[in-house]
Parts: sequence; C-alpha cells; structure tokens
Amino acid sequence: MMTPTRPLSRLATCLLILGLLWLLALPAQAERIRELANFAGVRDNVLVGYGLVVGLDGTGDQTMQAPFTGQSLTNMLSQLGVTVPAGTNMQLRNVAAVMVTADLPPFSRPGQRLDVVVSSVGNARSLRGGTLLMTPLKGADGDTYAIAQGNLLVGGAGAEAGGSSVQVNHQASGRIAGGAMVEREVPLNLGANGGLLELELKEADFGTAQRVVSAINREFGRVVASARDGRVIALDGPLDDNARVGFMARVESLDVIPTEAPARVVVNSRTGSVVLNGAVRLHRAAVAHGNLSITIDTQFQVSQPAPFGEGTTVVVPDTEIRVQEQDAYLRVVEGADLTEVVNALNALGATPQDLMSILEALKAAGSLRAELEIL
Repeated sequence: MMTPTRPLSRLATCLLILGLLWLLALPAQAERIRELANFAGVRDNVLVGYGLVVGLDGTGDQTMQAPFTGQSLTNMLSQLGVTVPAGTNMQLRNVAAVMVTADLPPFSRPGQRLDVVVSSVGNARSLRGGTLLMTPLKGADGDTYAIAQGNLLVGGAGAEAGGSSVQVNHQASGRIAGGAMVEREVPLNLGANGGLLELELKEADFGTAQRVVSAINREFGRVVASARDGRVIALDGPLDDNARVGFMARVESLDVIPTEAPARVVVNSRTGSVVLNGAVRLHRAAVAHGNLSITIDTQFQVSQPAPFGEGTTVVVPDTEIRVQEQDAYLRVVEGADLTEVVNALNALGATPQDLMSILEALKAAGSLRAELEIL
C-alpha cells in the first residue's frame, strides 16, 4: 500500500521555513561582562629574575664568550662558603646563565605555586636536562615576590656527530611547572574608597559602556553604575567584603550585547597577511594594477690574448637587463558586505603584497570605508 509523501514533504518545508525565520528573529549574540571588562586592580603582575642552570651535558655557555656566567657562578659559590681563587679560568660547559619569567596572578598568597619560563641569555646550545638553582623573581618595584627552582622541561631535541647536526624545535628555553613559590603578595584593597569600584572595558567604546551601565542598573533596580568615559565605569559597591564579592560576581555574570566593532583592515607587512572584519564596506571604484618584473642576467666570458702576446686572460661580464610590465585593465570593485568585498578583491587576481598597495590606494580614494592599520 502506497503512503502519501507529498503532505509530509510540505510539512517538512513549512517547518524548515519556520526554523529559519526563528533563527533570523534571534537577537545579536550577547556576551558576559566578564568577557568585556575587568575590575580595576584585578590583573597579573610580571616577574623576572636572573639565575643559573646546572647539570647540562656539555651544552652550556662557553665562558670565554659569556664571562658573566663564570662571574655569576663564582658569586654563588662564595655565598655557599666556597672560595674560588682570583684569576681562575673555569672552563665550564654544564652551566648556563638564564632569565626566568613568570606571571603573578591577582590575590596570590605566600606558598602558592607559579609556572615559570627559563630562557638562555648566553650561547648555550641546549638546556635539556638542566636544573635551575634558586632564583629570586622580582617585580617592577625591585622587591622579591617569588623564588624559582626546579628541573626544566625542554620540548626540543637535537643531535650532532661528525660535524653534522640536526635539531627539532627550540632548545634554549624551557618551562618548570609549579617551579616558583610565592613569598610575598601584592597588596590590593578593592572598595577601600567607600566601596567604590571601577570596571574597565577591554575595548573603549561609548555605546558598549552605556549598555553595560544600563544592564547593571536594571539588574540591581537602582543606580549603582555610572560611566566616566568610554572605558571606565564607576560602581557603588557594598562595604562588607563578602557582600562585595557577591556584588562583583553578579556584575560579571550579566549579559550585554556590545556595539558592532568599527570597520577595520589589518595589514601585516612582514608576513603579507590581510585581515578584514565584517563591517568593512567598499564603495564603487575602478582599479587597475599591473606587476612590474625586472630580470638581470649576467654571463661571464673569458677574453684570451693573442698567441705569444703580452696580454693576460681576463673575465669580461656581459650583463643584460630586461623590464617586463604585465598588462593591467580597469576593474570595477564594490561590496556592501564582507563576502562581496572579498569577491571583488579576489577578482583583481592580486597577490597579498599587491593587495596591500591596492587597499592603501582605495583608502586614499575614499572607496574603502574602514580603518587601515599596518603592522
């Protein structure tokens, strides 16, 4: 017995159309405030220190080219009660001078562990298998906030024999997971000024700041937020510490639809990459772009003197220079959205390097409606 399929197909089509209409009716994507802004003062602090890595398998610094390694080792040994006679030339190949860096998170307390990155500052070939000796890590104020020590983990590998060598990845730096211990905390008093807090947007925008203020005041049912400018928003928080934490958590969890980012084209002249965001528009313009190639070909010929002559044999260069310009035709480019802009630029058949020049010319002509940022 045959079953009717036409009504079912019509039903499926209607459901598909309704689903598409429902998707089109959805509002723009909202983001939590914690993704858009940070509370003032709640940030990481960078730490740096100078130390020594020992236990290397003959891949450390050459003290003749890196004398500071020997000096550092002499100073460290003197602190440990070992006296090195003056003028001693220590030819050590298992020690390397390194810089140690780490990020100190906010609200860190003494005893907390941090990950550190160890990088060679001398001519050490590899830090594989090395051990970092006790290294103080200091902040921008010169105070010590953590102490680093431990065994390095180096991701690279290498081998050499008979004058040949092979290397995979970089071996002059490594990491120590939990290799530093916090010894001092960074003072941070949130709400010390009568409970006043400051919320700083990651990207300054007056429209987004106004939407964040409206969302916060609507959530709490009273005026607790006010915008100072396009980045900073003042909050009237509670005086009690526990209530302030709940207040900040409630603010960070609110959903806000940020304003659309301004049209921008980012050009990296070093790598040749070109990135356009979705707000880029291209007004009607005519573009002609041709490539110019210059070829220089040099051939060397030998000029011999006559038999039994007194002249000498000389090499005479014969240079030929050719200049060739590719034909270029005017093409109309225009785009009302990102897809049309990309298709219009691809129709020119230009390389990324050529595209940079074209975008600069379009910006100067007023056709490219976007900020052009060149890195």
